[in-house]
Amino acid sequence: MNINVNYEDPSFQQDLYEQVIEQVIEKVCQEAALVYGLGPNAEISILLCHNDYIHKLNKQYRNIDRPTDVLSFALNEGEEDGYDGPDTALLGDIIISLEKVREQAEEYGHSFERELAYLTIHGMLHILGYDHMVPEDKAEMRKEEEFILQRMGYVRKGEEL
Repeated sequence: MNINVNYEDPSFQQDLYEQVIEQVIEKVCQEAALVYGLGPNAEISILLCHNDYIHKLNKQYRNIDRPTDVLSFALNEGEEDGYDGPDTALLGDIIISLEKVREQAEEYGHSFERELAYLTIHGMLHILGYDHMVPEDKAEMRKEEEFILQRMGYVRKGEEL
């Protein structure tokens, strides 16, 4: 799987966390590729940004006037099956607010890396056709998120593998 990480703000690339950030994203995306059978030609783009930037996108595309933590834009959105198989090259885009990652990690009492991993797999699952609009779908998506996170050792504080 090809993973393209980009930065809305070039100063993020000078952040001490840059290497950690990209390692976490790479690890999560590669694990998703393995578990969900994404072929080597599958490609995902991830943009890391500020709250202001994701706020504008959230308002524009979802008509929600506040920043969010992650947005996903599947290139095959609306198609019945979602992912088209291992020959599909471009899957879509995931936008993650690094400010929200930091805020939520503190709020939920776990590491920056765990929150980033969670938001990355959450975005990936949306790209692959999962959603959480109704309770049954939300439960299924949460089960998939936790499955991937536990496989990689990103457990919540107090949880055991």
